[in-house]
Amino acid sequence: MRTVCFYFQVHQPFRIKPYRFFDIGEDHYYWDDYLNRNVIRKVAQKCYLPMNALLMELIQKYNGRFKVAFSISGTFLDQMEAYAPDVLESFQKLVATGHAELLNETYSHSLAALKSKEEFFSLVKKHQEKIKQLFNGYSPTVFRNTELIYSDQIGEMVAELGYQAMLTEGAKHVLGWKSPNYVYSNANKPELKVLLKNFRLSDDIAFRFSNKTWADFPLTTDKFVSWLNAIPKEEQVVNLFMDYETFGEHQWAETGIFEFMRHLPEAVFRNSDFSFSTPSEVASAVPAVSKIHVPTAISWADEERDLTAWLGNDMQDEAFDRLYELEKQIRKIDDPEILRDWEYLQTSDHFYYMCTKFFSDGSVHEYFSPYDTPYDAFINYMNVLSDFILRVKEKAS
Repeated sequence: MRTVCFYFQVHQPFRIKPYRFFDIGEDHYYWDDYLNRNVIRKVAQKCYLPMNALLMELIQKYNGRFKVAFSISGTFLDQMEAYAPDVLESFQKLVATGHAELLNETYSHSLAALKSKEEFFSLVKKHQEKIKQLFNGYSPTVFRNTELIYSDQIGEMVAELGYQAMLTEGAKHVLGWKSPNYVYSNANKPELKVLLKNFRLSDDIAFRFSNKTWADFPLTTDKFVSWLNAIPKEEQVVNLFMDYETFGEHQWAETGIFEFMRHLPEAVFRNSDFSFSTPSEVASAVPAVSKIHVPTAISWADEERDLTAWLGNDMQDEAFDRLYELEKQIRKIDDPEILRDWEYLQTSDHFYYMCTKFFSDGSVHEYFSPYDTPYDAFINYMNVLSDFILRVKEKAS
């Protein structure tokens, strides 16, 4: 079995509105509805709607031989319901074909796995219920943690929840001489399969596709398939993991990214012995070659493939620790607005905006941030958190 596994992260955070020090104790609504709606509608027109239509075209054209997988965050699902029901319907139609797999994750795209097993389990189960509700009883069997964050311990927790497989980054410092193009298993719970992103081939599409200074520009389907064919025959699985916004948003339609995807399946079927599979199909069909040991958490972010995009400076650590200090009090409160804000404040993007890495990855962080500086992101978040702490203390007392 030689197969390509496409997986797309579909996520948008609830962005926080400008929130001043003087708003603390006065204004308890934190979310920038105008900005959030505008972002969703803009990206819907550039990416979600045209790309979903293209995937439906390919699934039908190849009678299900072409397959993909999505991890759709709860915050994105909530915004689709509020701002883009047409986008939600298009995802529902894709999943109904049986050839677009859904994965589970934490509902609020949070970093809870690094801090609290109880909160992690709570958010995963909430996401399960949301997927079941919106996708006709669908129940995923594969897990994708926020930003592909993974460690041996996180894998253990995911195995405890009953998943058959989990996705993560094929980080060089973890793999060493080994290839990401095999199936591995968790070091402590070998029943959990681990699928690793082939970051070179994934990033050729996600990041380098329109880079005219790249030695391999322009990327054609024939060129990409030749790279697949160059992979040793014993390496069976090529995992291509990327943000869904790659298509039309990060790589604009004018770059030819949609045409590349439109013609890729035909090039793969005509010129290689590769098929397409979903993560659950890979996990069921391909045995693990060995355990993979990841004692320290990895992710798919930045050159380091570690956690420093979210927890790499004092501002991020302060905000993260202050937030999770509230967990025990939150458990005592039965208030839907408090619970909503607690979950949305956990979204990893808020900490990502505070990142101060100004070198190789700084421009990437700036692209995604609604703030002028990381310090503005920190101050705005901490103002909101200060008000939230007051509300929690009042309700928990």
